[in-house]
This record gives sequence, structure tokens and C-alpha cells, in this order.
Amino acid sequence: MANTALTNGSVPSRERIEPGSVNIPLGDFPATATSTSVDASQVAQDLISNLNDALANQYFSAVTDLFLDENSYWRDHLALSWDLRTLKGRKSIWEYLQGSKTPVTKIEVDASAANRAPAVGPIDAYGDVQGIQFYITFETEIGRGRGTVRLAEADGEWKIFTLATHLGELKGFEESVGKRRTKGVQHGGNPDRKNWRETREADAEFEGSEPKVLILGAGQGGLTVAARLKMLNIPTLVIDSNKRVGDNWRNRYHQLVLHDPVWYDHMPYVPFPPHWPVFTPKDKLAEFFESYVKLLELNIWTSTTLKSTSWDEDKKEWTVEVERKKADGTTETRTFHPHHIVQATGHSGKKNFPSIKGMDDFRGDLLCHSSEFPGAKSKSKGKKAIVVGSCNSGHDIAQDFYEKGYDVTMVQRSTTCVVSSEYITEIGLKGLYDEDGPPLEDADLFLWGIPSPLFKAQQAKLTKVQNEYDKKTLEGLKAAGFGLDNGPDDTGLMMKYFQRGGGYYIDVGASQLIIDGKIKVKHGVEIASVLPDGLEFADGSKLKADEIVFATGYQNMKTQTRQIFGDEVGDRVRAVWGFNEEGEFRTMWQKSGHPGLWFMGGNLAISRYYSRILALQIKALEEGIAG
Repeated sequence: MANTALTNGSVPSRERIEPGSVNIPLGDFPATATSTSVDASQVAQDLISNLNDALANQYFSAVTDLFLDENSYWRDHLALSWDLRTLKGRKSIWEYLQGSKTPVTKIEVDASAANRAPAVGPIDAYGDVQGIQFYITFETEIGRGRGTVRLAEADGEWKIFTLATHLGELKGFEESVGKRRTKGVQHGGNPDRKNWRETREADAEFEGSEPKVLILGAGQGGLTVAARLKMLNIPTLVIDSNKRVGDNWRNRYHQLVLHDPVWYDHMPYVPFPPHWPVFTPKDKLAEFFESYVKLLELNIWTSTTLKSTSWDEDKKEWTVEVERKKADGTTETRTFHPHHIVQATGHSGKKNFPSIKGMDDFRGDLLCHSSEFPGAKSKSKGKKAIVVGSCNSGHDIAQDFYEKGYDVTMVQRSTTCVVSSEYITEIGLKGLYDEDGPPLEDADLFLWGIPSPLFKAQQAKLTKVQNEYDKKTLEGLKAAGFGLDNGPDDTGLMMKYFQRGGGYYIDVGASQLIIDGKIKVKHGVEIASVLPDGLEFADGSKLKADEIVFATGYQNMKTQTRQIFGDEVGDRVRAVWGFNEEGEFRTMWQKSGHPGLWFMGGNLAISRYYSRILALQIKALEEGIAG
């Protein structure tokens, strides 16, 4: 992908995507104008009836005739095969149906709520391309699911523009919730029966049993997939090296608060309560994680490390040795033989520790990564601090330094995509994830039913609108010498997050400090060396500092796989994150290239949706439904 020039005309941005990832093109929406007087419900019912007839008779050419020429999509998450696929155009859809492992047997229009029923409206989610959209339910030979449909009118005929099918449950192996919940008690006269606490303690310790799944990491990724597996009755153990659940958030810098609003961040089964603040403080989230574990009875071993792993190709199982420091101070070593290991060690991989000449000679405090930053020291007026990095962590740390009285400078080596938190909430997520939005499950289906090229096109429109609202801030940043970009192909923050996992700042106050000169900016120059009292840059300039923090992000998640499992496993694993040719994420939440090894990561919202995708695949393998 071509570099994006800086808006202030200085040096080019280091815009990048994950190695080998496809920079998917902007999708095209059909040119259509629809009368609001059309009977949307009747149109939807007629089209779905025709689709069911064609599917039942396996007339796949008749199926594809219902789609809008070659500018149409079928996005399928596990429903027709055990893959995540986005098919574009009639030919690709026809070929996919021919190879379907679990053909759809019945599709129905879902009119159970007003937001789900067929309605005329914009089918580009943000704009004025008119069509009909609605939700569906469906069945396959092995499961049930839901999805979304968007119709466009072409030459007087209604055609499918996008169809999305998301597998939600397996027949005969539904989640143990609602009417399928456990009784929680064993009645009778058995004198040896245990009460709930005794049973729970035995389960958590795996007394006389072993986990089928071992999850590495008790952050939102590990906890959400553990919760999904719990509801599918798959014995699962989560291990984490921290002392307490939630320490991955609790131990981060002092002022950290989630930049996404609460409506976007709910976790499966136990949503945040209605009094919860819009933006969650890190310590409050850590406490919620601890409560989540207790409420859902998840098996978590903290202060536990993975000592060794090996894979048995014949038995299709791992042999793992874990070492746990127990509450009484003793150390326990256990050997397990799980069928599956889920690497849930964070969105990315190893920390990007810089290696710069002179680092060992610095006389002040130097932190090689933002995750080590405990918070700025109070009463430090007159001290000088340098923050290397200009994304979320870098801004938050610089703001913390300023508030404690430091003279702080941010070193920005490349450009940053900046969007205010206010307009992410009031524009970017408004109507889908907000106080008056649809049910969370419906919002997720709507979002993840949009093919990535179309989502990218929507984000391009959205970015223009957000930038107009943020115009004063963005112009002020440019005037202060802060380098800006609009993400890949001017599609903004979300696409930058999806394609590279960073490179953006959700503004919660630091931008105005930069504009006002309260946080200084050193932009577009590489660091040549660390001096005993500061930094020297490639242009010969110098900055003095008492403290330096490198907020330089993380490497690809696969780097940690190689570190944990060794080169033999690392060589088999496919590239992680970024997009494939169809616009689906690579390797995450699906077959990794190494049997029995899965990747789980992302923010709370991504973890909420894809944890089900991953858990269903593991359940299907354990029950012999999927090969």
C-alpha cells in the first residue's frame, strides 16, 4: 500500500499493515433509489421463499440468480462450512454452495422485533443508498443461526446485495442457559454428596480430571472464550502469570480508562449493569473481570506459568506442564493433556522493546514499554519527561506527566489517526451501540454481517463526517506540528485498528494540551541515541529528560507463539491478524495451521462476538461433528 503523505507536508507516514495482509479495496454500493411506499415485508418474504425453494432443490444457479450480479456478497461464519468466508459475486457463491458441508435447510424472515423486521432504509449504514434490510433465522443439518439481508432494486427487480449467516448453536449441544440451566443441587440420601462449594472447589482444582481446553491468558479474550466453552460443557482451564484476575488491566498506567463506551464493551452472559460509567476505568474493569470469573464459575489459575508443551500427532493432544504458585506459598506442578490450547495473550505479540545506543547510560528513569509505566510521580514540577510514541498509550502517559507538573515532550516518529472520543460515541457508534440502540446481539450481527470491503467504504464516509466535527482539533494539531493521517485509504480509525492494531489516538483530552503547547511535540525525526540526560536525534538536535517512556506498541501475535511453543509450532502457524483476500481476518478464531492451537484476541467487543465462533468449532470437534 502506498504511503500516506502527512497533511502538514513534512515526512511520509509509516503507514503499514500486517506482513502479507491484503489491503482490501473499497467496496461499491449499488446506485439505487427506492420508494418508501414499497411493501418491504412482502418483498422480503417472497425473496426468502424463492431462496428456500432453490436451496431445498439444490438449484444453485437459481440461488445465485437471486443475487445482485457480481456486486453482491454472502458472508458466512461457520454456517455452511467450518470456515469464515466472504464470497463476492454469483460465481464465487455458486462454487461455495457446491462445496457446502452443512447446507442451509430453512431460512425465515425474523419479524420478532421492530428493528429486525424488513424495512426500507439506507443499506450502506451511513449514507443515502436506499434498499431493504432485515434479519433472518436459519437452520442447517447440524445447527441454527441468525443473520442479516440487504436487498437492492435493479431493473425493477429486488435482488440480494448482502446475505450474512452466522452459526449460533449446534443441535443437541445447545448452551446451558435459560431453560437448559443446571439444577445446581443433587437431592437424595447419598451421605457422600458434596455441596456446591465442595463441588466447585474440586472442579476448579481438576481433582481426578483434566481440561479439554487450556487457555493462555485471563484477559477479555481468554475470559470470553472460557465463558462460551463453559456454557457448552467443555472442561476448560485458564492460566495467567499475574497474581490476580484483572491484573493485565489493574497494573497498567494510573490514568488508564477504556476509550470505547460501555454499550460497545459488554461481555457475554453478564453485561455491565445499567449504572456503569460510559467509559470504564482500568481498576473497575479489573474488578469486573474478577466478579465475572466468580459469577460464571470459570476455572482460572493465577500465578501460573507454562513450563513445557509438546504435541502428539497420533493422539491429537498436547502434553503440557504448568507450574502454579499457590496461596499458601507452595509451588505445584501439574501435567495435563488438553486437546486444544487457546493463545489469548493479547491482541498483539511481544512488546516492542527498542534497542537504542546509550540506553544503559541514561541517569534517570527509562521504561522500555508503556505497560511498565506505573503513573507519573506527584509533585514533580520542573522535571522533564519524554514519551516516545503517539498513540493511545503515549497520549495518556503524556497527559499524566503534564497533570503531575512535568515539562513533557511527545516524540512522534510517524503520523497518527486522531478521532475524538465524543464523536466516536455520538457519530461512529450512534444508533448501533448506544443507550437507545438495538439489543447487543442484534448490533453484533448487523456489524459483522457487513462484508469488509463495504465496511471500509462506510468508514471512508464516516471519517469525512467525523473529521468535519473534529476540524478545529485537527487543524490545531497540525498547527502544533503534530502529524495526522486518516488511516488506510482515508478510512479512519477502525480500519487502522483492524489492519495494524494501532497507529491511532481516541482523544480524551491530550489533543488540546498539544494544541495549547502544554505537551510539546518532536515530530518526524528518528532517535539516534540515548544520552545520559536525554535523547539525541538524527538531525543533531537534543532533548533533555529526567524520565523517558517508550510507548512503542507490540509485535505481531505470532511472535509470542514462537516464544511460547518453539520454532516447530511457530513454523506451522499461519500469519495472524490483517485481512485475507476475502476480507476476513487471518487465522484468528479459526484453524491456525497447527492442529489443536487457536488464537483469541481483540478488544472487548471483538472478543464478545468471536469467542462464540471459536467455542463452536471446539465443541464441534469434541463431539465429532466437524472433522
